[in-house]
Amino acid sequence: MSGYDLDVGTNWDSDLELALDLANFADRLSLPRFGALDLQVETKPDLTPVSEVDRAVEAMVRDRLAKDRPGDAIVGEEFGITGSGDRRWIIDPIDGTKSYVRGIPAWALLLALEVDGEIVVGVASAPGLQRRWWASTGGGAFANGEEIKVSQVNNLKDAHLSMVNVRDWAAIGREKQALELERRVWRPVGLGDFWGHTLVAQGTLDVMIEPELSYWDVAALRPIVEQAGGRCTDLAGNPATGPGGAITTNGLLHDIVLEVLN
Repeated sequence: MSGYDLDVGTNWDSDLELALDLANFADRLSLPRFGALDLQVETKPDLTPVSEVDRAVEAMVRDRLAKDRPGDAIVGEEFGITGSGDRRWIIDPIDGTKSYVRGIPAWALLLALEVDGEIVVGVASAPGLQRRWWASTGGGAFANGEEIKVSQVNNLKDAHLSMVNVRDWAAIGREKQALELERRVWRPVGLGDFWGHTLVAQGTLDVMIEPELSYWDVAALRPIVEQAGGRCTDLAGNPATGPGGAITTNGLLHDIVLEVLN
């Protein structure tokens, strides 16, 4: 996945270049172990799986950041919070671990940089799909080196929607609303984790909704979607931070999706 040219001229070029380099190393760790029969998988206290690769990737990213950005804080899914300050990196070493351990290629490293509370760099690298998305504030959004934009679909009846299973919506008391949204769109599909959000950013999907996330699940995706011209909020319409879910749209459909889900 290396060799892509960066769009220069933003304040975040060196940070984006570092994030892309870290993604190269992460892919070299995760892809060879994908589908391995001896892959070690454990169950965390929250009953979600974690593999040896989740931990190896996050440890590698942390080691590199400690050398290249020693003053920056780090927030990671597997090893928590390190340091403090105005700059912090958000790591999800493998978003889609359940897919990874079952041999489904839809998983990705998610890496974001937050500065003064604003996410300014985001990278989603999915080597199993041979696909990588990235963005920086003021620098546009890209997939495999090509600039991407959201769709121009402006009516729900023409929209392509991705949503997770109804059971998760029922758990937060919004099963009826989610089913109503599904009923009103042109075509619903079930693409979970990072993939649905990045497909909205590149214009393949028009809406992606999830009822509950963690910060590392969404931080890297927000700049990719927003720099492509879309919106990414929680179910109340505030910037998505994980708790409260995520609605990603092309922007044109965002208000009506919020209305239906609320």
